[in-house]
Amino acid sequence: MGFRRRTRRRALVAGAVAGGAIAHHRAKKSAEEEQYDEAPAEEQAPAEEQEETAYAPPPADPADEIEHLAKLHESGALTDEEFAAAKAKTLGT
Repeated sequence: MGFRRRTRRRALVAGAVAGGAIAHHRAKKSAEEEQYDEAPAEEQAPAEEQEETAYAPPPADPADEIEHLAKLHESGALTDEEFAAAKAKTLGT
């Protein structure tokens, strides 16, 4: 019975040490990640440069845009003048 008790005690101690080691590793890793996430002010790009590198969707096809405008015109959401102005803007004239 003494052998089993010692074996169980060693397993408990080893588990507690391993659990502590894992917690220490996770805390250390998260601290390192936070350190790398915070770049010094001189390394950060100005807001204007960040806006320029933002993704811009491809320009819409003028035919699709005019079709959409026509549906809005038919539904009454656009007046004749608004439709003509939006169509001219879409065509670039």
